This record gives sequence, structure tokens and C-alpha cells, in this order.
Amino acid sequence: MMKNTHIAKSVRLALAFGAASTLFSTGALAQDMSDEDDAEEIKEQAERVTVVGSRIRTDGLDNATPLEIISTEVAVDQGLNTLGELLRTSTVASGSNQLTSAMSVGSVTAGGAGNESISMRGLGANRTLVLLNGRRAGPAGTRGQVAAFDMNAIPVSAVERVEILKDGASSLYGSDAVAGVINIITKRGDESAINVSGNVPTESGGENYRVNGTYGQAFDRGSFRLVADYRLQEEMARGDREHFACEQRYYFDEVTGERADPIDPRTGDYHCNDLPYGMWLWNAGADNYIARIQNYDYDGWRAAAGLPTYTPVNEGDIAAPEGWYPVGFDRESDGWLDADHPFQDLQSMIPRTEAWSIYGQADYDLTDSVSFYSEFLHSRRETTINSYRQFWEPFIPAWQGYVDGWDGYVYLDPTAVTDHSGSVTDIEYTRGVLGLEGSIGFWNWDVSWQRSLSSGTYQTKIIYQDALEMAAGAVTGGACEGELTPISGRECYAIDFFDPEYVRGNFDQGTRDFLFGTELGKTIYKQDSVDAYITGDLFEVPAGVVATAIGIAYQSDEIVDTPGATTLAGNSWGMTSAGITAGKQITRAVYGEFQIPVLRDLPGVRSFDLTASARWTDVNTYGNDTTFKIGANWAITDDLRVRASRGTSFRSPALFELYLGDQTAFFDQRSDPCFNWAERQEQGTINPTVLQNCQADGIPGDYTEDFGSGTAYTGGGAGTLKAETSVSEGIGIVWTSPEGRFASSVDYYTVRIDNQVDDITGVDILNLCYTSENFETEPFCDRFTRNDGTNGNYNIIDVFGGYVNVASQYIRGVDVVASYNDDTPVGMVRVRLDHTIQIERSYKQFEDSVAQQYIGLLGNPRHSGTLTAMLERDDWSYTWAMRYVGQVSNYGEYVNGSSTTYRGQDVTFVADAPTTFYHTASVSKSFENNIDVTLGVANVFDKKPPLGSPAAASVVGNAMLYSQYDQLGRQAFFNVQYSF
Repeated sequence: MMKNTHIAKSVRLALAFGAASTLFSTGALAQDMSDEDDAEEIKEQAERVTVVGSRIRTDGLDNATPLEIISTEVAVDQGLNTLGELLRTSTVASGSNQLTSAMSVGSVTAGGAGNESISMRGLGANRTLVLLNGRRAGPAGTRGQVAAFDMNAIPVSAVERVEILKDGASSLYGSDAVAGVINIITKRGDESAINVSGNVPTESGGENYRVNGTYGQAFDRGSFRLVADYRLQEEMARGDREHFACEQRYYFDEVTGERADPIDPRTGDYHCNDLPYGMWLWNAGADNYIARIQNYDYDGWRAAAGLPTYTPVNEGDIAAPEGWYPVGFDRESDGWLDADHPFQDLQSMIPRTEAWSIYGQADYDLTDSVSFYSEFLHSRRETTINSYRQFWEPFIPAWQGYVDGWDGYVYLDPTAVTDHSGSVTDIEYTRGVLGLEGSIGFWNWDVSWQRSLSSGTYQTKIIYQDALEMAAGAVTGGACEGELTPISGRECYAIDFFDPEYVRGNFDQGTRDFLFGTELGKTIYKQDSVDAYITGDLFEVPAGVVATAIGIAYQSDEIVDTPGATTLAGNSWGMTSAGITAGKQITRAVYGEFQIPVLRDLPGVRSFDLTASARWTDVNTYGNDTTFKIGANWAITDDLRVRASRGTSFRSPALFELYLGDQTAFFDQRSDPCFNWAERQEQGTINPTVLQNCQADGIPGDYTEDFGSGTAYTGGGAGTLKAETSVSEGIGIVWTSPEGRFASSVDYYTVRIDNQVDDITGVDILNLCYTSENFETEPFCDRFTRNDGTNGNYNIIDVFGGYVNVASQYIRGVDVVASYNDDTPVGMVRVRLDHTIQIERSYKQFEDSVAQQYIGLLGNPRHSGTLTAMLERDDWSYTWAMRYVGQVSNYGEYVNGSSTTYRGQDVTFVADAPTTFYHTASVSKSFENNIDVTLGVANVFDKKPPLGSPAAASVVGNAMLYSQYDQLGRQAFFNVQYSF
């Protein structure tokens, strides 16, 4: 059993530096040990390492496909708190934007709030198969779009290492293994310990604390281990970091390069252009109309500055109550606009998360040839998100005299801001495994059953649509007093929508009680699987022994997502709505694998082996398919070998893609291809076909009025969706120095996915309609409705999309690994470089579509990687780790590059980021009383995220919000472990 000794830690550190390094370092360690038993122990540990990518039992160190092994010692040495954080250091994840808990703030993401999943190679989390000890880990999360394993479900303290197979493997593991496989290996043996760790930023907010204990015992016929873990992630609010401060336009003069943003005279700084609030006026013929937004003079500054207001002269001219001023109608008045509300500082950037878990495993030898094993995992996570939002209602004609002080041919639209926005997500995840394994002669067999159950609730703060409408109706004489709202059954309250305090979110209690509430949705996802296989040697050939593994598998998946009653009734103002998502899928499979030694000990051929695998899979929701994979491993010498593979994979549509209950989302009217088409015609930036079709549809060229967001509906594609298919190919070369000091590998990979399942969004449908050469008969044009132009309103009302099979996605790139391990006079030195070069990642929606290229864009660097150096000396170890992300730019996506205009001035915006480096340093000490202490600093140089322009980059404030960039800043971390 693994013991908490210097020897055991050395083995784990060797694993941390990769499988190739392990091959050399374990042997070198054994030679240095004076105690033969200790040396034998290390040899045993190396032999027992079983890696993902094959069912056939080998030492796993001479893999025919690229494999990365990450020890959780890396998490300790680098201050990483979760399994998701650890995996994002891998090059298979660093080259694309990953789903983190921060990404779920302010938007609905797959798996719900706080979910963390890994998308290998940027192909999507639902195309990355996650295994737990070689068996599928069922999905976890909330809302209808649950498909991937949530990395929060298992504590990093229970994990020994993670094996990442950087290759498609559906022929071995079935559906979803398109981009590759992540195999999480838990700790085993009789190690017992108590561990306390923390991560504390130098600025307040985002602290992370963990305490866990593990207890294991081994006896003659078996062993068991229990792990209990508690983690608290404190919230980091937007106001906790200066780089999240209210976003500015971040424009620069095209000639001088100086900032071109308007100045807010109240602060003397560049204007904050975050979430505006005030009185919106929609023109219906007023001659003195100059601005859509009017702000109230809360502090008297506007009056003191003598800002212009409305003076009616002609019939229908606008008249406003005292204190209201037009803003945002030219460059100077843009600086007067109120768009910097204190509520924004309360927005969660890293949500508060509290998680606890219990993990246990046991094995027992029933006979000399049959063993029983079991695993149990139960975790619970609560994630709390705070946010803020706009809302508006009613829409009142000022000339009708309903509102005191307002007059003229305009519609009044009070737009308020509120902090009644956010959610609390509570997820319980349970997984159990029961199995038997044994041997029959020289053959080994394994039979296992697994059940995973994810049960989650999501409580959301809402605004009642029927309450808002009833109160709005009362403004024009509708019934209110004593009336009950038709859906929510709330007693009406007369709201003063036009009170300036209402607009800036200072609501009286009656308004709060009438408009605001919460609702609770629930998601259950259950997965059952049975897997049985037998592996052994078939026969001997001149080059060695032919080995095989043959197995069968059965799996059932079931989801039921029931949104809250208000959402089901379509009564939640401004929020996405959804129906019940419910469905079941059953999968059956038969698979086989062969390992064939072909040549041995010939000139230029130290060995040449082939591996081949195939799988037949039947899925009741679409049919059956066959996948295969073949790999070659050619050792030219003891130090140099070439590996290559080609395989097919598939992914059956996820349950949410099949059965998603109709969901709604909102889109900006400026996404309409016909919006302001005359200006784009003048600039020469409009597609000629779009121009022709917009004209044919009767849309005027000066259509620029935005009367509110459009609604997009998305539903499942059961009955029409096919399985995705893919082909992955790879070839690589591996070199090791004769003495085992140096090792390196270079691997080229490609993956092509066909019939990819994708959500055709509302904006996609609009573009497909207006770019069609057959506009009059284009089916996509029948999937949306548009206003008829009354009062200048040509806005899109709703669009109906859904999940369909689209064309293809294609990626290719190169992975480079280099390592150095040597026992020097100053101690054991280990250095490892992991670098990935993304050459291409393209996506085609339809066969005749122009391929979209992603590499080099924000969130998709061409180059990324890690460089880690470690020195072990006596009971001390020192680590320096550097993570880097290559330069990125979105300028190629725009006709004029970084150039645009602002209020008639030629300016440039920022949509690029330089190569960015992050450094972590730590020191560890093992004391004689079985106490290990690690102290370190992450983001040593307090590197802030790059800044960008909101018009062209994903930002909060002006800080770019992509998973590659650290948002916390410098952090001190510690880890204290007592072993017994």
C-alpha cells in the first residue's frame, strides 16, 4: 500500500511530471535507495500504474497514444483548489475558453450556476468523456442542459492523479469520447491524514478554505478508505477589484492614440457606460425630441451646470417635470448619462460556494481468485450568485395626460435598475459502484454496476410579469385596488413608475412585495450502467504474445428538469422561460481490443506493435453504429519511438438536445440583418443579398428604432437528430536519453466532426433567411415574426430555433512535451514543459457555409502551455511554475480591423491581448512528526487581466473575461497535512 513517506511522495511527483518521465525517474530512485524493500516498493508502484486508453492490462508507460498524467501534488504545490482548476492547467484545456463558476454569473450556462466542466481542445464538454477510476462518471448539474460531469462533485483531496487521453476513444468507451478521455484516479491504500489548506488573495474577496480528513486501513484480504472534505469559496464581488470597475467605452483617437471616451464632468474621469437607468422616450412626432434617455437630477448637478431641458413651443413638443434632463444625444452629453449604479459593485464575479463530500472505497478478496470492490461518493454544493438588472414597464403616451408633468408626442418608458437578481443553486450528487474482479487461469475478468444520481434545485429571484402589467395598466385607468393578478394571485399595488426614486431602484415596500419573488426549479439526472469484460493472452507469435480484451456494456440515462411554476407559466419578466425537459435513453454495446506484437529486435526496429479496437453500439433514440481505432507503436531504438493512431468516434445526442422543453432567450434588435441597412450600404459593409432581401421585405433603410429585445425559442430535436460522427488521427515521436535524464515528445493531431449537433439560434435563423438566394421560399424565413412598422416598429417579435445536425468542425494542432530529471549535487531537479500549438479550429454550420476560424481569437490562443521546475533536497522541495497564454486578437473579424467611429470621430477599439504569463512559487517541508507544510504565492507579480473594449470583447468593467486570465490577483496559499 502507498505510504506517506519520502519514497511515496517521490513516486507521486514523478507522476506529476508525466508518464514518460515516470518511466525513467522511478528506476533512478530505486537505484538510489539503500533499503531493498523500499526499492521494491517503488518498482511495485510503477508496475501498478494503470492508465486510460486500453482495457488490456499493461504497465501503461509505453502508450501508443498521447497521454498526460497530472498528480494532485501539483494542486498542493500551485495552490489550486478544485479539480477544475487543476485540469485547466493542462494544454488540452488552456487553448480554449472553459466553463468556470465565474462564467455562470449573469447568464444561463450548461449544467447551471457554479458548474465547472472541461472542454478538451475546445470541442465542447459534452464531447469529453469523464471516467472515475475507469468507469463513467454520470452528469451533474441543474436546468435542462445537463450533459457533462461537474468537476465540483469530487474533492481534489480524494484524487491521486488524473490521466488525460488526448485522443478519441469511442471504440473503447462509447459515446462522448470524441475529443478524448479524462480518467480521475482516486487515492488508495492505508494512508491516513488530516489536511487544512487555504488560498487568500492580497485584496479582499475570493478567499478559499478547505479542511479534509482521510482514513485508510489494509488487512490480509482487503482494504478500505474514507475521505471527508469541506470547502468554502468566499464570494468575490465586482466591487472587490478595481479592474471590474464600471466599464468605459475604451476608445482611442485613430491619429493621436489618446483616449477618445467622453468625460463625465461629475468625476473628471472617462464616462462609465455600464447599465443605464432613467426615463426612455420613444418619439411619436415631437419636434423637439433630442434624446431617448432622460436622467433625473438627483444631486442638483445638472441644474447647477445649466444643462438644457425641454421647452415646448409647438403642439406635441415634449414637456418634462422639473429635474429631468435629456442625455446621451451627442458626445458631450454621453458623459452626463447615469450608468454607474452602486448595485453593480454587488455583482458576484466568483460566487460564494460551500461544498462538502464523503468518498469511500473498499475491496475484499472473497477467494484467492475473486475480489469484491465498491465505491461510494456523495457531495453537496450550494452556490449563491448576486446580480443586478434593468426592467421596464409601462409604455405610456405622454400626450394623453396620464402622467403629471409629462407631455408631447412621445411614449414614456420608465426603465429602472434593481438588485433583485441572482440565484441559489443546491446540488446533491451520489455515485455508487459495486463490482467483482478475478482471474481464470491467465485471464482476468471484471464485472461492475454503477449508479449516479444528480438531484439539484435552483432558486431564482424573479419579477412577476402579471404584476408588472397590472400595475402598468392602472396608470391608464385599469383596475387595481382589491384585484388579484391572474397568474401569481397577488393583490394589486399602485406603483408610482415615474417617481425618480423608483427608477434608480429605491422601491417602497409595497412595490417590492408586489413585483418581486423567488421560484424553485428542480433537476434530476440518473445514470445506471453495467460493464463486463475479460482480458488475457491469446497466443504467442515470434514477436511476443497477442493479448485481447472483450466486453459488453449497458447504460441508461434519464433526465427530468422541472422549472419553477412562474417560469412554466411564462410569468417571469425578462427571464428565459422553459418547459419541462424529460427523456430517457438506453445504450447497449459490445467491444473488443487486440494488442499485437508484430516485429522484435530487427535493424531499425526494436519493437513494432499494433493495437486495434472496435465497438458496436445501439442507442434506442437513434439506432446503432460501429466505431474502430487502430494504433501503431514503433520503437526504433530503446530511446526513440514513433506512435500513430486513427480512429472513429461518435456521440449520441444528449438528452437535453433531444428533449429540451421550449426555452426562451432574448436577443438585441441590432442583430437583425436589416437593422439600419442604409448606413451599411453607404459604408459598403452589407452583403448584397441581404440588402436585396431587406428591401424586398419592405424594411426601410433608416430603420434604427429598438423597441426592446426579441424572443428566441429553442427546443429539443427528438425524432430528427442523428449521432455525431468523427475521425481522429495522430502521429508522434518520443525520444528519451539513454540515462533517463531527458525526455521529449511531439504529437500532431487532427479531429473532424460531422453531423455536429448544434443549437440554431434566433440570430442564426435571421441571417440564414436574409442571406438566402431563394428568399421568397426560404423555410428559415417562416421561423420568425416581425412587427408591421406601426410607429416605426419593425422589430423582430420572436424566432423559433432548436437543435439540428449541422455540417462539421475540424481541429488540428501539435502537442510538445519536454522533461528533465536528474539527481544533482544540490538535489533532485525536475523540469517539465507542456506546450500546445493550435493550428486550426474551424466550424461550418452548413455545407455551403463559409468556415469560421477560431484560432488566434480572444479565448483561443494559438500557443499556450506550462513550464514547471522543482528542486527536492532532503525534506525540502521548491517549486516554480509558469503558465502562459499566447497573444490573441479579434481584429480580423471586422472589415476595418480595429477602426470604427464614435460620434463622427475616427477611433480605434481594443480587441486584442498580448502574450500573458502567470507565475507561482512554493516551498514544502516534511517534518519528522509526520507533518507536511506547503507555503506559496500564486500570480506572484499580481498580473491583472488584459483590458478590452466592451463593443468587441467579453469584458466585465474593461477586464477581459476569458478562462485563461486570472481575475483574483496575487494570492498567498498554504497547506498543512498531518499523517498518521
